[in-house]
Amino acid sequence: MLLDTHHHSAFDHWWEYAAENYISWNGDEAVAMDLYYDPVVDEHLQSPLGLIAPTWYLAPQRREVAETAWKFGAAALGLLGDGDVGLTDFRDGLMLAWFTGEFADGKVKRKLWEACDTLFEPSLDPDSGEFTFGFGLNEPHPRGQFNARVMAGWVCQPGAWAQIFHTPNLEKHSQPCVEGVDFPRFAMSQAHWEEGSLHLAVDPCNSAMNGVKTSMNIRRLPADGEWILTSGDQTVSSCVAVGGETRIELQADGSSFTLTAADETVSA
Repeated sequence: MLLDTHHHSAFDHWWEYAAENYISWNGDEAVAMDLYYDPVVDEHLQSPLGLIAPTWYLAPQRREVAETAWKFGAAALGLLGDGDVGLTDFRDGLMLAWFTGEFADGKVKRKLWEACDTLFEPSLDPDSGEFTFGFGLNEPHPRGQFNARVMAGWVCQPGAWAQIFHTPNLEKHSQPCVEGVDFPRFAMSQAHWEEGSLHLAVDPCNSAMNGVKTSMNIRRLPADGEWILTSGDQTVSSCVAVGGETRIELQADGSSFTLTAADETVSA
């Protein structure tokens, strides 16, 4: 259980009831789920579409059901097979784009995004550096929920969403971290602790800010004293950590830096 809690039992109790009362099965395969249930007249409105709505939530918990739902939607819209993807409205591809990254990669994922490219209206603001999808809605601000779902599917690799829950990286909560980034002028494109070094990279919001130096704080370093900051071209500078904290300056051009303790015995 995550962080030694036992709250997941609530889902297990719900699933046991739902599997018996709201889902239709063909052997071990879920084939339909209630979209609506009226307890007054005991009427179930059941459809294969009912399985699609909870796919993202079921993927880490009942993966076989979630994958069945994804395959149903993918096959219905022509994603699986050699034909064209049958998308005429961005809403048709919204859920599919959200889920596909968790279950498929390579050819299938490329086929989907090629079909979605025009409907989703990808846009890059050259001043803010913000990338969003407009979905052809002609609205002054991009839809947050729609963008969140589509972006999740875009960056997700097969099994990555489920992995967050099954094998969470809890060590990061005690490892060195970056704070005080001058966002949104700058954003961290790399920040991870590995084998005694903090690996960092900063991207600018636009071309005008490319190469500009920016400062940030580093916390939870495992040792005080001198730390060495090395750039990708092996330029070296130093800083001093006090109470596990220090302040560094990086060049915002996407290049990589490593921060390593001068004392070579520091490794964690």
